[in-house]
This record gives sequence, C-alpha cells and structure tokens, in this order.
Amino acid sequence: MKKNLEIYVHIPFCARKCAYCDFLSFPGNQQAQREYTKKLIEEIKCQSAKVKEYQVISVFIGGGTPSILGIDDMAAVLHSLREEFEILPEAEITMEVNPGTVTAEALSCYREAGVNRISIGLQSADDKELRYLGRIHTYDEFLKSYQRVRMAGFDNVNVDLISAIPGQTLESWKNTLKKVTMLKPEHLSAYSLIVERGTPYFDRYGEQVNMENRSLTLEERNSLMSLPELPDEDTEREMYYLTQEFLNEQGYERYEISNYSKNGYECRHNIGYWTGVEYLGLGLGAASYINGCRFHNTPVFDEYCSAHLDQEEAFQRVLRQEFEQLTIEDKMEEYMFLGLRLMKGVSAHGFAGSFGHNIRSVYGMVLDAMEEEGLMEFIDGNYRLTSRGIDISNYVMSRFLT
Repeated sequence: MKKNLEIYVHIPFCARKCAYCDFLSFPGNQQAQREYTKKLIEEIKCQSAKVKEYQVISVFIGGGTPSILGIDDMAAVLHSLREEFEILPEAEITMEVNPGTVTAEALSCYREAGVNRISIGLQSADDKELRYLGRIHTYDEFLKSYQRVRMAGFDNVNVDLISAIPGQTLESWKNTLKKVTMLKPEHLSAYSLIVERGTPYFDRYGEQVNMENRSLTLEERNSLMSLPELPDEDTEREMYYLTQEFLNEQGYERYEISNYSKNGYECRHNIGYWTGVEYLGLGLGAASYINGCRFHNTPVFDEYCSAHLDQEEAFQRVLRQEFEQLTIEDKMEEYMFLGLRLMKGVSAHGFAGSFGHNIRSVYGMVLDAMEEEGLMEFIDGNYRLTSRGIDISNYVMSRFLT
C-alpha cells in the first residue's frame, strides 16, 4: 500500500505586492516566469523520483498569484505533475486565482488539466477597503471573475476574506459577508488581519511606527500614513462572533478556526495539514514534511533558477534547506497543536494509532487542566476546544508545546 502525500506548488509572482502580505511573492516579467516554469518542471521530475512510495491525494497551487502565470506555462506545470506523480483520480486539485488576473480561456485550461477546485482572493466587498489593502481589483471585477469560474464549470469554489482591516466597521464587514454568501460559494476562508513584521503594514501599525523604512518610497510612506486606523479590539471581537453567527445562519459549517463550508466541501488539502498527512512543497521557498523530516526549498530566486537539480549536491543544497529530523515528541506536539484547530478536535484513538501511546499518558495533566478551566472538552472520543477555548486558542495550543 502506498502512503498518502499532498503536494503544494508555489508560484511566487504577483501583479503588485499588497501592503499586508508577508508571503514569498513579487512581480515578475514574462522572461522570469518562463525561467521559473522551466526550473519548476525540472524540480517536479527530480522530486518525484524521491517519493515513488507515495500516492498524491491533493494538490494546491498557491502563491503569489498563480493565475498570473501564462496559460501555456501553467498547462506545462499541470501536465508535468500528472506525468511524474501518481495522482489519484479523486484527488482534490486547487488553484488560487485573483480577480482581474484570470480569463475564461485560462479557467478552461485549468479544468481540462484536472483542476477541480478554485480559490478566489477577494478579501473585502468594499472597494475602499480593497484600496487600503493594496489590492489591484474592485468588487465588480471579483464578480466578473466569479462568474467566469462558474461558467467554466467549477462547482467547488472558495472565497478568501479578511476582517479587521483599516477603516473597516462592523457594518461594512457584515455587508461583505452578505454579498459573498448571496453568491453561494461552497467554501469560505475568513481570517482576521495579522500585522506581520517586515511588511509596510507593520511599519504603519506595528508596536512602533517606522515611516523611515528605507525600502519605502516617499509616495508609499505618504500612502501608508493616510490609511485609517485599524478597528479597535472590541470591534474586532464583534466581527469574529458575527462571522460565526452569520455564516452558520447561511448554512456554512465551521470546521476549522477560520474556515467554513457547505456540507461535504471542506478543503481536504488543508485538513491534511492539520491531521499530519505528509506533504511535498515544490517551487521557491516551499516547505515539505516527508518521512518525519521537515525541510524547505531555497527562497532565493536566482539560486533556485540556476541550480542543476539533476546533480545530487545541488538538489540537497537547494531543495533540502534546514533539514530537520523530528523526534516523536516533536510529532506529538504538532499533532496536538494543529489538530486542535479543527472543530472536531483530536481523536484519542487516532493519537494512539499514530504514536503507540495513550494520549492521556502523554498529555493527561494538560488535558485535565484545560478541561478544568473550561477550555477543552472530551466528546465522542475527541478532545476539542470549547467556545471559550477557541477564543484563546493560541494559549491553549501553547500548553502542548515544551
């Protein structure tokens, strides 16, 4: 029996980097995209030879903005994946797209190549809020892209949303939820904005405003300083509760802290991450977890594109960076930390099957303490967060880390 594997493919290019984004992404011209595509296909061939004992149950093509890649280039990548890996017929294959970057022709190409799930990055239905985020599209452009996706025949669609963004009110967030749910996507990812270090947003909203950042032009500094303040903590908390209540009323089940779906449309790829399925990352900076080892590809574009990956020394140097063999303690901690993101929680039976230890023999004291504090409960063989536990999930999860 072959082991299950998930594949993540990173396309780092975007039309313009958003001010809040800390992902490995940047604008790239056609020549850079062609060069990258050629190297990515080379990597696919080299990496596939290392995982012949695996069958692929899901593929996620993310970025950046994958839909910015030329149709021929993306078709070549998708074809190479099919040729080199054993992808199961029922595998979930997701493509991220952004409004304004995806055409009917491209969507037809994706579908013919086996893509069966589309994830659209909307973030907000308010054009003013989209400008504050630095998005290149309007809500109307999103609607046109969404219509193209449906007309291309995709019946499994996710829409990404962000709450607690500059200038957002409880009413405008509710309006975004209303507009999007009227379209009836099968899945919604609703995240609260996190101001990440190293982004222009951190210079504007971090613990210490830093408008002297040398990487910013004068125009960018003035633009950031003109942004309204972030919603206060109480408003952000109200948005959080509104999201749960409103989406539940619209028939979306919350199956993970930030993810909601219609029945049967949970994102199988992400559930794999949260339940310990092994994964292989392809492309610039992509991370992997194979045979109990964690590693990642180089994040340096020139190093990646110039490497001779068919040579073992270059393969190891470029595609096996920060190689780490996890101990059983590491694996158990991660199993708990990630599994508790799911509403159903962590299976005691699954834990024993994975590690050969009773979950209480390892974490009994922590589990008892969390139950006594009303932060966790044991239901139908699963340890899961209570509503109060979800509110302070980072604290609860940290209790399982040594």
